[in-house]
Amino acid sequence: MTTALPPGASARMHDAGRVFARYYLLGGFRVRAHGLHRVPRTGPVVLVANHSSMVEPQLIFGMLPRRSVFLVKDGLFRGAAGWFLRRIGQVPVHRGRPDRAPLLTAVEVLRNGGLVGIFPEGTRGTGDVASAERGAAWLVRASGATVLPVATRGTLRPPGAARRFRPVVDVLVGEPFTLDVGRGRVGLEDATERLRDELAALVRTLDERRGEASRRKGKRNDDRA
Repeated sequence: MTTALPPGASARMHDAGRVFARYYLLGGFRVRAHGLHRVPRTGPVVLVANHSSMVEPQLIFGMLPRRSVFLVKDGLFRGAAGWFLRRIGQVPVHRGRPDRAPLLTAVEVLRNGGLVGIFPEGTRGTGDVASAERGAAWLVRASGATVLPVATRGTLRPPGAARRFRPVVDVLVGEPFTLDVGRGRVGLEDATERLRDELAALVRTLDERRGEASRRKGKRNDDRA
């Protein structure tokens, strides 16, 4: 297992955090993970995922079969929580203003063979990947890392819906791919658009699978009636 983590992180605490994230979430969600065998076990990887709630980062962090470093909004790095996040190797990033420091830290992790996770939408939304920021493409260009798309669904309660008891949450790992990022802003924008398209397609695939599973469940219930 690669030990590539940012300076100041504890590999032992990182691994304990992964186990905690994996099992405490199972108490609140019925998690179905698909395609974990597609996660490259070694080498630099930039993981891109959709983002609709605060659960996805914890969920992916716990379910991945290797260590991972995520770019996390700096507002969470306060007090004891901030100390813990840094000790398990997570990197604070400022939203809404230029900040190269976290990207440079992430590049160093990648060059040491690590996996860096980023939510290219930048902020929480519906998880539909309507837009994307350029950080992921910049990391790929700076490190030559492989890209790994991951889609999640089920963490966000539909508007007006009642509180749900252990809702089904799906995590779908897509096929890793290489991304040729050209020079300058245009190169970043073109690569970012491809990242968005790949991730959006994976989210649609997961939506279709969940819809089909729901229809099969409804048919079984009708057959029992």
